[in-house]
Amino acid sequence: MRKIVPLVILLFIANILYSQDLSWYIPANISYNKSVPTPASVIHHEVGEWHITHDRLVDYMEAIAAAAPQRVKLQTMGFTYEQRPQTLLIISSPKNMARLEDIRLQHLLLSDPVKSGSVKINEIPVVVYIGHSIHGNEPSGSNASLLTAYYLAAAEGKEIEELLENVIVLFDPSFNPDGLQRFSTWANQHKSRTLVTDPNSREFNEVWPGGRYNHYWFDLNRDWLPGVHPESRNRIQLFHEWKPNILTDHHEQGSNASFFFQPGVPSRVNPLTPAKNQELTAMLGRYHAKNLDAIGSLYFTKENYDDFYYGKGSTFPDINGAIGILFEQASSRGHAQETSNGVLTFPFTIKNQFVTALSTLQGAKELKNEFLAFQRDFYKESLSGDNKTYVFGDKHDLTKTNLFIEMMLRHTIQINEYAGPFDATFEKGRSFTVSLNQPQQVLIKAIFDKQLSFADSLFYDISSWTMPLAYGISYKETTSAGSGKKVETAVTPVGEVSGGKSSYAYLFAWDEFYAPKALYELQRAGLITKVASNTFEIRVAGNNKKFDYGTILIPVALQSLAADKLYELVNAVAGKNGITVYSMQSGGAVNGSDLGSSKFISLTKPITAMLVGAGVNVLDAGEIWHLMDQRMNIPASHLEISQFNRIDLSKYNTIILVSGNYNELNKEKLKAWIQAGGNLIVLEEAVNWASDNGISTVKIKKIKSATDSSGRLPCVQREQIEGAQQMNGSIFGAEVDLTHPLAYGYHSKTVSLFKPNRVFMEKPKNPFASPFYYGNNPLQSGYVSKENADAIKNSAAVIVNTIGAGRVINISENINLRGFWLGGTKLFMNALFFGRTIDAGSGRTEE
Repeated sequence: MRKIVPLVILLFIANILYSQDLSWYIPANISYNKSVPTPASVIHHEVGEWHITHDRLVDYMEAIAAAAPQRVKLQTMGFTYEQRPQTLLIISSPKNMARLEDIRLQHLLLSDPVKSGSVKINEIPVVVYIGHSIHGNEPSGSNASLLTAYYLAAAEGKEIEELLENVIVLFDPSFNPDGLQRFSTWANQHKSRTLVTDPNSREFNEVWPGGRYNHYWFDLNRDWLPGVHPESRNRIQLFHEWKPNILTDHHEQGSNASFFFQPGVPSRVNPLTPAKNQELTAMLGRYHAKNLDAIGSLYFTKENYDDFYYGKGSTFPDINGAIGILFEQASSRGHAQETSNGVLTFPFTIKNQFVTALSTLQGAKELKNEFLAFQRDFYKESLSGDNKTYVFGDKHDLTKTNLFIEMMLRHTIQINEYAGPFDATFEKGRSFTVSLNQPQQVLIKAIFDKQLSFADSLFYDISSWTMPLAYGISYKETTSAGSGKKVETAVTPVGEVSGGKSSYAYLFAWDEFYAPKALYELQRAGLITKVASNTFEIRVAGNNKKFDYGTILIPVALQSLAADKLYELVNAVAGKNGITVYSMQSGGAVNGSDLGSSKFISLTKPITAMLVGAGVNVLDAGEIWHLMDQRMNIPASHLEISQFNRIDLSKYNTIILVSGNYNELNKEKLKAWIQAGGNLIVLEEAVNWASDNGISTVKIKKIKSATDSSGRLPCVQREQIEGAQQMNGSIFGAEVDLTHPLAYGYHSKTVSLFKPNRVFMEKPKNPFASPFYYGNNPLQSGYVSKENADAIKNSAAVIVNTIGAGRVINISENINLRGFWLGGTKLFMNALFFGRTIDAGSGRTEE
């Protein structure tokens, strides 16, 4: 017994080293209001002892707000896909809280260049938006939010009173509630009482898809600009309601690192970001350094991370008159992990995040007037006399145009109806204008501008995102556009059946964005549908009307539904999907194919499976899941590779492979499924895998080396040289065969595609097998090295292979990037619905 007792004591002491009580974190020699509950009294464990779950995190924020209503106000911004609340605390002095709305409205005047001169900046507080753990498996931020909230609500004395008198704190404890909940469950369920620090242990190695992402496996830290997801939209609304001066974004990095705070790499700052922004960032950095020095924490700046893509939380503020601050803490991933710097404990990671939250607030207080003046000057400079206007619109697809408008309205950009001069591209009622003569001038440039010159060839994220190209919308720059009525809201088109009930047939064009959604709903209801593989002209309501490739035909007599019920169904589907369906009384065409022609090909409802799981690119899979589920209401089974290998595949007629490693996949089984008539869609790096494993007949181009093996180069240049060859993401214009089934619904002979990889397909000998291909100079915007530019020149973007009775559709680009690349949606939907209609001869690549 005497031997056992000391062992128990040693184990207890060892675990204490990895768990800390509140006093270890918070500033000493300060009194705290005892009526404000400590974290442990609400969440039932010490901060850092366990990973905070989102439900308990919300419980504590609610408890704080209830205990300190003079300082703290709680509001719910909205809800995630999984219906978790996005909780926000607004924290300031009692005096400021009593006139919060007045302060907000006065602060907003700083972003109005006409009225900002009336604001006395020395008399208003600075606004700081503190956000945590947008990547759910980078949890030290959200766990530190417990400490920061407690300190701001409970601390007493002159120092905290002065801070809160000069600062309004917008406090978001979890940018990604769904991801945080997923990861905290993982970390907690694998925690041992005797902590295991071996990095190989299961605690530190999440299963696919991991907790980094939101419900649909998206990286929310790329969504601040496009605003695809509810979590982002709710935050963007809050941001523009307040226009904060500083936004902090608390992240984690590799376990062997230390702590990073901005500024980032100087040569990788977006040229639209003012120099003063970086100057203030550096000034604020001195406060972070001081606080980290005080607790002995190592840190670094001006390396690894950049300020280029404006869709990130730390860069989005830079284009909105604010300062974005990225914090990157080395991650313990679990509770304590062995690293090159020794054992990294979870409490240590939390403390670093906490002290830099305090340093941000201290710097904001002491530099208050500098931050407020910067914001005022940023917007004043927007009235620089630039009279350029962007005209945009898609005369064939009003829904997609309105989705583009909706995105810009979220960012308080003024949009007007276009008043001419009109032409074949920009029609009345379907075209709009955005003038640069408005406060959001710099943000507008970030949305519309192309970029082809760069100070650096390395990028932490993508190098271009020109939004009208992404949406597949025509646009132009002009100084003579007529602007009409201001657009107050994006209006989704309301569809209809033109001509009423038919006893013969219905037709609708494939142009509108939600045409695939409408088609699937009709197919799900059991309707027989056909697609036109030819153009034709037919009488509609007494006039001749032209219909293009891809027109959908619903013959009335072939349906099991009675004509009245069929009309009700078609009318309802048309109405909610914004499409116009034409009622036909005869099948005879004036020109082109009659409705009974073999040029109208019967369609099969897609029954789809997508391969997911270990080795599969999470983001690419999530983009397709979101597109099919959220936008198009099309279900898809998600199959793990092990499941694929043991099930009967005959129930599926379409299988999707995104980027990934499929070495464990039963290749012969996949080949047999294709040969029996399956439609395989392979994307990005999966194209290489399919080629290498005999699934397709695609040939991959070889890329020239960027270095001469006979020469000698300093080792220090390796990162720059090799990094410059990476394709992080640029925009290229593909030439299109508009008669091909994969191009139905497109009208421009050039389609903008996003390339984030080094997959370069050789053009096949058969010219009909590559309906999307690149010419001699396809770059539209973004960085590309000479070697990669040579490789993409005259390559194929899409190749169709005929394999037995089936088809393999190879798409080398990311046509669904981050859920906002709507210009590629039609290509993907065409592969889904029309892949099986492509004639065998068009898919023989060796002809």
